[in-house]
Amino acid sequence: MSFPVQRPRRLRRNEGLRALVQETRLSTQGLIYPMFVCPGSSVRTEVSSMPGIFQQSVDKFVEECREVEQLGIPGIILFGLPEKKDETGSESSAVDGPVQRAIEAVRKTKLDLMVMTDICLCEYTSHGHCGVVKDGEVLNDPTLEILADEALSHARAGADIVAPSDMMDGRVGAIRRKLDENGFADIAILSYAAKYCSAFYGPFREAAQSAAQFGDRSSYQMDPANAREALREVALDLEEGADMIMVKPALPYLDVVQRVRDAFDVPVAAYNVSGEYSMVKAAARNGWIDEKRVVLEILTGIQRAGAGIILTYHAKDAARWLKAC
Repeated sequence: MSFPVQRPRRLRRNEGLRALVQETRLSTQGLIYPMFVCPGSSVRTEVSSMPGIFQQSVDKFVEECREVEQLGIPGIILFGLPEKKDETGSESSAVDGPVQRAIEAVRKTKLDLMVMTDICLCEYTSHGHCGVVKDGEVLNDPTLEILADEALSHARAGADIVAPSDMMDGRVGAIRRKLDENGFADIAILSYAAKYCSAFYGPFREAAQSAAQFGDRSSYQMDPANAREALREVALDLEEGADMIMVKPALPYLDVVQRVRDAFDVPVAAYNVSGEYSMVKAAARNGWIDEKRVVLEILTGIQRAGAGIILTYHAKDAARWLKAC
């Protein structure tokens, strides 16, 4: 009988050997935890479609931030629920808005957290779209100045990173100019460069109260069928001044993550979005999957595809599990 000379199983024989030759090493250092901030005080309302995720007033938000810091998660990304909405999302740049107050609270309590903020209008507009609407059409250029003002207000409050997610053409350049002209040249931009018009955002719409009142976002978010187009979007955003780029969602677009990682020598992020999170939570609650193993496998797969930064609602659970390893 002829026996194989090459035996890959030799390096899988026990945990020590497997750990020694592991190619992708997941850690908390690349995780960003999304949080939803709302008006009021003592408010902590669980999002029904996202178990474990809450809409919180600033006081409760700070309590959870302390937990995030203690778990070794380096940063958060903030989404705001305003007191009132209007056609142009004017509350997005209010100095006393929930996101602005939340940033200031993190700074005041001297928490060791990077603060990233989502730059978009969908949470702030009465129609739920990510830009100014006229005659049923989302207008690109009139939206840019509003987004830039929102980013500037976040920078003034103390944000480290602003992350435009609206998918308007030219918004990275408009934000970069506004920040630079006002003395915030050091504020980094993480662009949602390849953001797809995805059905996986459903639970987020509840969390952020941002469902569109008509139509969908296919006229400005990317077609799920397109991968090469993502490279063009990334290239344009980098030309306009983006420091880092993101692919969203993560799991159905791991091929895009890998293409972007191979094509561009910049930090690459991926957003493990609400629908991906909620499916895991629902299956785990029904006893159909081992939640810990599935979550760590998902995050490892996203990192293996090329994302050095992962925005995920699983961040706190993952940090606990990784710490226990």
